[in-house]
Amino acid sequence: MRKWFSAFVSYCISPAPNFAPAKRNLTMEQSMIMAFLKKTGWCLLLLVAILTNTAFAEEIDNGGSIKGLITTSDNKPAPGVVVILKGTKKSILTDDNGTYLLRNINPGTYTIQVSLTGYETTSQQVTVEKDKTSTVDLQLNISEKNLNEVEVTASRNKYTKRSSDYVAKLPLKNIENPQVYSVISSELIKDQVVTRYEDALNNTPGISKLWSSTGRDGDGTGYYSLRGFAVQPTLVNGLPGLTNGGLDVANIERIEVVKGPSGTLFGSSLVSYGGLINTITKKPYDHFGGEISYTGGSYGLNRLTADINTPLDKDNKVLLRVTGAYHDENSFQDAGFTKKRYIAPSLTYKASDRLTLMLNTEFLSSEGTNPTMLFLDRSKPLAQKNLAELGYDNKRSYTSNYLSIKTPTSSIQAQAIYKLSDTWTSQTVVSRGSSKSQGYYTYLDQMPDLLDGSPAFQRWISYQNGATYTTDIQQNFTGDFKIGQFRNRIVAGLDYFNRNTQGSNSGYTTFGQINMAGLETGNLSRAHADSVLANQPIYTSNLTQETYSAYVSDVFNILPSLSVMASLRVDHFKNGGLTATSADKYEQTALSPKFGIVYQPILNTLSVFANYMNGFNNSAPRQLQDGSFQSFKPEQANQMEAGAKVNLLGGMITGSLSYYDIKVKNIVMQRGVNDYIQGGERTSRGIEGEIVANPVAGLNIVAGYSYNDSKYVSTLDKDYEGRRPEEAGPRNLGNLWVTYKFQNGAVKGFGVGFGGNYASESMILNRLTTGVFSLPSYTVLNGSLFYNTNKFNIAFKLDNLTNKEYYKGWSTVEPQMPRRFSGNVTFKF
Repeated sequence: MRKWFSAFVSYCISPAPNFAPAKRNLTMEQSMIMAFLKKTGWCLLLLVAILTNTAFAEEIDNGGSIKGLITTSDNKPAPGVVVILKGTKKSILTDDNGTYLLRNINPGTYTIQVSLTGYETTSQQVTVEKDKTSTVDLQLNISEKNLNEVEVTASRNKYTKRSSDYVAKLPLKNIENPQVYSVISSELIKDQVVTRYEDALNNTPGISKLWSSTGRDGDGTGYYSLRGFAVQPTLVNGLPGLTNGGLDVANIERIEVVKGPSGTLFGSSLVSYGGLINTITKKPYDHFGGEISYTGGSYGLNRLTADINTPLDKDNKVLLRVTGAYHDENSFQDAGFTKKRYIAPSLTYKASDRLTLMLNTEFLSSEGTNPTMLFLDRSKPLAQKNLAELGYDNKRSYTSNYLSIKTPTSSIQAQAIYKLSDTWTSQTVVSRGSSKSQGYYTYLDQMPDLLDGSPAFQRWISYQNGATYTTDIQQNFTGDFKIGQFRNRIVAGLDYFNRNTQGSNSGYTTFGQINMAGLETGNLSRAHADSVLANQPIYTSNLTQETYSAYVSDVFNILPSLSVMASLRVDHFKNGGLTATSADKYEQTALSPKFGIVYQPILNTLSVFANYMNGFNNSAPRQLQDGSFQSFKPEQANQMEAGAKVNLLGGMITGSLSYYDIKVKNIVMQRGVNDYIQGGERTSRGIEGEIVANPVAGLNIVAGYSYNDSKYVSTLDKDYEGRRPEEAGPRNLGNLWVTYKFQNGAVKGFGVGFGGNYASESMILNRLTTGVFSLPSYTVLNGSLFYNTNKFNIAFKLDNLTNKEYYKGWSTVEPQMPRRFSGNVTFKF
């Protein structure tokens, strides 16, 4: 079977042949894309056939079974331990009570093996008889304390991850990290039947969507408000991962939402003062396994995903994992659709005991219509101050399925990890990304009301033809050593980042009008759009940004329970390119420090922390009245934060509570025609709390709350001074998700889930000139029913149970998903 599967994977990831374009008038690039998509479709179809055949082939009639209990050396159950039946493809995780059950085994003699990295392997021989169940109990030769270190007992709390290699660029436990971050695990994404990236982020306190991805050149993926500042999910595995369309969740191992200015370790090009969103992708493991899954639901949702892992050699040194998705979905409105085709092969090669090579790739082809966004008038007092006065019918999209935009994205990350010694490791990383936009972009812009008083909007259209290319090269050295009795964990790195944007976009032109009374003008056919755009000028651009950085960060343990972190980054930024104007060509150097302290009154259980963190943003020169250019210092954001973290019952209950205060200074302000001054200030402060718990077997809880107070403190532009920024989102946010899975009896494996999100009022337009336009508060509730076994899962999800009509926006009004049903079936092997 492995040979067949290896041949299948080789075919699927080999270059696609050219697709004959004779009758389609396609370019060579378009031909290759068509061939790739056609091949991907065949691969997914064959994949289903192979896996289905494998599933039936492995079911043994009248076979035997093995069950048992895995305990620690102090006789406590060990949940989440991998149990392997050597000589077969069978393996399983122990449940919350430390028990396991392997079914459908051919009669014969086998070896049950339990192993943990860095510890002795435990195994026992067992004889399987036809129609009988053998019992094998094993005890791990390791204490409960050490089990906590390798996260065996904590693995039962499946919605959390107690450590990260990315947040501090060091392997560091959450409880000893002075920075706050939230984790959205793949298990949580599956339990909630999540098919959209934005829905996964609903599980993090303090984050709220501002814009959906528009697909247009330069916008990238969606925008979110985090601690009062706009941020995008632009990092994948800690490296640039830009996209012009929505991200796909098929390859997500977890999402890390890192809070607060993070310029010291991540620079300024890809993060915001509120924090960053880092997507961690799935990596290969050392045995054959995987799953296929289908999700169908309301509004034409059809989604097929696959996740296949296999060693490619008998010594398990070459490991391959391929994930893929085929996704079609319509809008809940009268027009609109999304189509995604996604494949992500990843390869790990253990070249030696010291050297590991890794290659992670993602290829996403996406096409769809723009989300409906009503841009409010930002130049004069608003005639309508709320949704009731606007009178918008959220079932109307005011677009056409003929006016779509394509957003293909690709990402390749290669890294070499070399163990220099017992205390030092070298990591060399090269990342290359590409995101493109090609198609029609339309939006609605408010215009003066009609004579009958009806709010009116002008439709605008442009043809987008642009691309963004990123290159990132990092060299990191990490060490874990002692100086005397003091432990040091240090990372020192060099980082080169290059972003090149190329565009050949048409100008914007009017394309009909609509009003809230129901009248609409404009032909929405593609032919008419082409005829209107034919008279528009084409604007070409080729701009480049480069950043050269060096950073160092040290976590210094004064005592086992007391540690301090000190970090510094030197960042040199260059802006220019082939079409850059004189004002666009500039260079700046910034220093970014970071300090933190953590004290654990109860080691590995309770910590109190404080941090000082810095973020920065480069400020372009401005042209003055006399034609000269005035240069400025980089804008700076500094955060002070203090709080506490808990890790109770071996990780079964984790949580954090903190207060933060962010101050932004050196904001460039305009005080007249071609007259600028630097010195504006803005503040953002608030509290955040989160708990992720598995207090009893089968019960999992994720809950969070945040409050944010943001405002412009000092600015020459009286339009904004003293007001809450429009990107700050709602002041209050809450999230909750609770699942319970029955552990015993006839209903064992069945479960129920319930939760939702709360957001207070959001001022999406807040200026002296316009006044305030507010979106009302909302509470959206969701529920699910599921049945899980070792071989398959079945789940039913109902989002927005009460069919709540609600909106999001950022000087825009965007309707959100009404009640939606979805069902999922997953087969595991």
